[in-house]
Amino acid sequence: MSYDTIKSIIVALALLVALGIFVRYAWQRLWVYLRRGQTSPKFSDWGERIKGLIVFVGAQWRLFRFRLPGIAHFFIFWGFLLLSLTILQAIAEGLMAFANPQFVLPVIGTWGPLAFVQDFFALFVVIAIGYGLYLRLIVNPERYKGSHRNQGVKVLTFILTIMLSLLVMNGLRINLNEDLLGRYRPISTLIGGLFVGLPEATQSIIEELCYWIHLGVVMLFLTELPQGKHFHIVTSIPNVLLRNLEPRGRLPVTKTSDGAAGVSKMEDFRWRTMLDLYTCTECGRCQDVCPAYNSSGLLSPKLLVMNLRRNLQERGAALSAKQTNGVLSKSLTGEIVGEEALWNCTTCYACDQECPLFIEHINPIVEMRRYLVLEGKMDKMLQDALANLGRYGNSLGQSDRMRAKWTQGLQPAVKDARREPVEYLWFVGDYASYSPTLTDVTRKTAEVFSKAGLNFGILFDAERNSGNDVRRAGEEGLFEMLMGKNMQALGKCKYETIVTTDPHTYNTLKNEYAWDGNRPRILHYTELLDQLVASGQLKFSKKLAAKVTYHDPCYLGRYNGVYDAPRRLLRAAGCEVVEMPRHGDRAFCCGAGGGRIWMEEKPGHARPAEIRIREAAALTGVQSFVVACPKDVTMFKDAVKTTGNESRLQVQDLIEFVQEAI
Repeated sequence: MSYDTIKSIIVALALLVALGIFVRYAWQRLWVYLRRGQTSPKFSDWGERIKGLIVFVGAQWRLFRFRLPGIAHFFIFWGFLLLSLTILQAIAEGLMAFANPQFVLPVIGTWGPLAFVQDFFALFVVIAIGYGLYLRLIVNPERYKGSHRNQGVKVLTFILTIMLSLLVMNGLRINLNEDLLGRYRPISTLIGGLFVGLPEATQSIIEELCYWIHLGVVMLFLTELPQGKHFHIVTSIPNVLLRNLEPRGRLPVTKTSDGAAGVSKMEDFRWRTMLDLYTCTECGRCQDVCPAYNSSGLLSPKLLVMNLRRNLQERGAALSAKQTNGVLSKSLTGEIVGEEALWNCTTCYACDQECPLFIEHINPIVEMRRYLVLEGKMDKMLQDALANLGRYGNSLGQSDRMRAKWTQGLQPAVKDARREPVEYLWFVGDYASYSPTLTDVTRKTAEVFSKAGLNFGILFDAERNSGNDVRRAGEEGLFEMLMGKNMQALGKCKYETIVTTDPHTYNTLKNEYAWDGNRPRILHYTELLDQLVASGQLKFSKKLAAKVTYHDPCYLGRYNGVYDAPRRLLRAAGCEVVEMPRHGDRAFCCGAGGGRIWMEEKPGHARPAEIRIREAAALTGVQSFVVACPKDVTMFKDAVKTTGNESRLQVQDLIEFVQEAI
């Protein structure tokens, strides 16, 4: 039997084994395990989904938020796609060796321009892999902590070996006049020049050895692919295609299993969430921006996903084997994911925003919180706040009659929107209504509205907490009750627009309330005032000449994309706005969201608000830290004291600058 025949047999057997292993594991993960999950809503808006594939998979758009790693991954991704054709050629060459040892595929092996592009991309991939290895082995940034680093290094070494063996093989074939497209491969030609002094027989042996290394590592990589984090090569395209297109601020309706709210075991998750788990690349971008992780909390969004993925695979295997103990007896909330880690989340959306492949972290966290709430496993302060919300409609435990006490003495008097029609219905919110440190800001807001000539009113004692943070703390039933009462009160009023000073309220009114297609215009006060300034209805009589920095509230910025209006207002008032290093959609959370404002802080931990204040205090010449959220005022005024920056930095609501400029 000739060598060429043996070669064809070995290639065929290796291909069958590698594909068999790949298909077996991929079938288990993508069919057997995922189909145990709950059904996902029907997918629609396919035009937007296809566009997402082009932008986020093809152009790798989100990866460039970390510039150098993004560039490196871009070349690895496209190099892998382009050079997969050379792998196809190598397989075909091996399979056909018994009949024609010089077999080449049409176009793939005969088109010069393609060979030229592939040659340069092989070089680019080698450089990118070199950078990737340097990043993992030498730099080893914090965001890689907890990732399977050895697995990443192994796969990078696989790809590097595939590229180098290809370049050497092509170079030697050019030397031996076996490559019809040699003139289109300048990089391979240069590498082949390193072997020119060797006898042709030796070069032929090295060339054949490179072929086997090239194809062998490809087959080995194929068997490894579905068993680790690099399975994202398979799942990333469907994951981006089937990404959540709902508004960012809209949580899905709670799941139920056996009549229980929330998620208590892996099969309670939707299969679409399970697909997310397989798609995590362990890049740590989510971990890098997480306020809980950065303030020494127990939560890492990356490790949460990795732990859930491990449980999905172990539990899936156990269910398939019909086991009755072991991994199946492990508690999802407690053993797989720590309860404290779940309560650390501020739901700031930084993790979801940063993930290149649209993996959702907040939704599964809230689903697990719902189960913990049902079981009564929560912080005592949170439990008290939820009890107050259920009894009084506000977290501070104040009576309804006290909600509008701040309006006393204002001239003109604030209208009662329940009794007379208004153009703007101001949904004030709990903290702005009750907190002694905030009612002065609330009164100034009313004065600004009056001076702008707005026809506005409030709900007085009929208003309840909007429920945004109630829902994110996991109390779905209480959220629905609060929403129902607010909708009932709003339904009795005549108004055109709802305006609110609280981004959390703004988000849930805009994105989660059951308006049934009749949602009114909903504005944050910065949007409204910005429009009034632009139209000339609101005029400033003086320039303040203040040097300030502005903090983007998570629920106004990342969730709802309002970044420019507050800054335009400050500049219109004569302020110089100095941006913090992290601003816009990368602004660092104050730590209040997701119900965290109602929970006890662990001693010894640097709170997110303190980290943010230190960041602002480092800005040269800035004396005012401007916010546009009542919770921000509460969190940051406390943080200024605890960090010793009271004499250095003053926390002010943006409305104070508007009022002074008027």
